[in-house]
Amino acid sequence: MDKHIIIGVHITERVQYAGQVQEVFTKFGCSIRTRMGLHEADENRCSPNGLILLETVDDDSIVAELTAMLKAIDGVEVQQMVFDHP
Repeated sequence: MDKHIIIGVHITERVQYAGQVQEVFTKFGCSIRTRMGLHEADENRCSPNGLILLETVDDDSIVAELTAMLKAIDGVEVQQMVFDHP
């Protein structure tokens, strides 16, 4: 692997949009090596927003397709970090 691509997926109103996001994750399941979900929760409440970090394993075109499908969902913001390995 010549680089790590990390995708950050911020979901607002996650109860409303999480199902659509999960469908995209399932479609690209073989391209996702690591998935970590973060959201604020305590005994009194659960945050309506969520943040998911994905480490991908496929080439740029697959990652671009995954990113585009996520960005097409209302309430979802997507950002990327790319770490090259010389």
